[in-house]
Amino acid sequence: MSIMKQLREYYTVRFLASRERDLERGEVSATTIVMAAALVGLAIAVSAIITSKVRDKALNLNLG
Repeated sequence: MSIMKQLREYYTVRFLASRERDLERGEVSATTIVMAAALVGLAIAVSAIITSKVRDKALNLNLG
């Protein structure tokens, strides 16, 4: 058996095993995406609140 043939078989087996493992973990991946989206939404909301409070405070400064 040549080295190229062995390498091709090795990488084919690794690719198929990786694909099968990814298919089994599909629910985890979808859950992770939903959680990430929720955290991004929360971060945007918090930054909007902080920006609003800072802007209000800056507009109320008496500069003389």
